[in-house]
Amino acid sequence: MKKLFVASLILSLSGAMALTANAAEPTAQQSKMKTCNADATGKKGDERKAFMKQCLSADAAAPAPKLTQQDKMKKCNADATGKKGDERKSFMKECLSAK
Repeated sequence: MKKLFVASLILSLSGAMALTANAAEPTAQQSKMKTCNADATGKKGDERKAFMKQCLSADAAAPAPKLTQQDKMKKCNADATGKKGDERKSFMKECLSAK
């Protein structure tokens, strides 16, 4: 009985060690999830859900996702820092209409 117990203990420990060795290296999917999760910082709700779906299903060579109107507004606003009056107005118009 003791031999059976020792044998099963050895087998279970060797199996656990094999799982631990495999867990040390992240898979491609895990790396992709980590990258997409970092890129989704600041997005919430449906916007985040849609972004994560697109990001996780995209190939590595695929182009970046198209900016939403809200993201365009944030980017253009940040780029327009320091501009005032008509200069800012014309910059924002051109920036927001760019594709």
